[in-house]
Amino acid sequence: MEKFFTKKHNVFIISLICMALWGSAFPVVKIGYDMLRIETGDIFGKIYFAGLRFFIASIMVYLIHWILHKENFSFHKSYMKPIIILGMLQTSLQYFFFYIGIANTSGIKSAILQSGSTFFTVIAAHFIYQEDRLNTHKVISLILGFSGVVIVNMGKNFDLGFKFIGEGFLILAGLLSTMATLYAKNISNKIGDISPFLLSGGQMFSGSLILLIVGKIGIKGDTLNFTLSSFSLLLYAAFISAAAFTLWYMILRYNPPGRVSIYRLFIPIFGSIFSVLFVKGEHFTINLILGLILVVLGIGILNIGDRIKYGS
Repeated sequence: MEKFFTKKHNVFIISLICMALWGSAFPVVKIGYDMLRIETGDIFGKIYFAGLRFFIASIMVYLIHWILHKENFSFHKSYMKPIIILGMLQTSLQYFFFYIGIANTSGIKSAILQSGSTFFTVIAAHFIYQEDRLNTHKVISLILGFSGVVIVNMGKNFDLGFKFIGEGFLILAGLLSTMATLYAKNISNKIGDISPFLLSGGQMFSGSLILLIVGKIGIKGDTLNFTLSSFSLLLYAAFISAAAFTLWYMILRYNPPGRVSIYRLFIPIFGSIFSVLFVKGEHFTINLILGLILVVLGIGILNIGDRIKYGS
């Protein structure tokens, strides 16, 4: 297992799959809001929708594990505390601040600030992990990737205003994402026998319960309009989380978090591409193409640096 998840081309392909899944969540969630008649300012409706999504995703992870291994999770009491803490960081708090922040921030700043979690993770990993130090290739990769995200979003009503419940909450969401990434890596290091399926499913289950409670408190009685189409979309949104988080935790288990987190710069790029394909009114632009080229160049430079460093 370790050999498979440390091969550079496997890490690259699996990371891209994760980023494509998370990127596809942007149009899926947007379409889901329309289908369920969740209004733009209905924060509690969005939080409740997120809670449902992650709760169903946690069940999916359990089912996938059972189908693949034909057995239940091996669970010890020592797993409970770290899983609950990770669920608070990765699911409950991060998405609470994310949904409120994105509702109070313009499109370009949302994309840029969401990319901030990549920078936070890379910088934090530099000080925490000796094998994950910043180097010239990594810095150039970050600069190119971030420039790509900015170019994709240029011209989308950018302004210099700052609201704590807008930009401030998105920065907090980015910091929480970084904390969750590093904590997940720490769990894998300290509890080597914990299954990535259990880690992924457990954190989404515990985190989703808090989102469901908070969302239920403020949601309007007839907010969610469930139909066969909207429920099917909810199931796909849940599958995105189930598959992406489980694969991502497998990658994190065997690789330096600062290095693989740079791939997260692909998320807004994939989000833009899938939005063009599935959301009415979205179109391919020269900015999107240039942004994609810059992110790809950045990842290419990162991998060239790895070949020089590790000789592979």
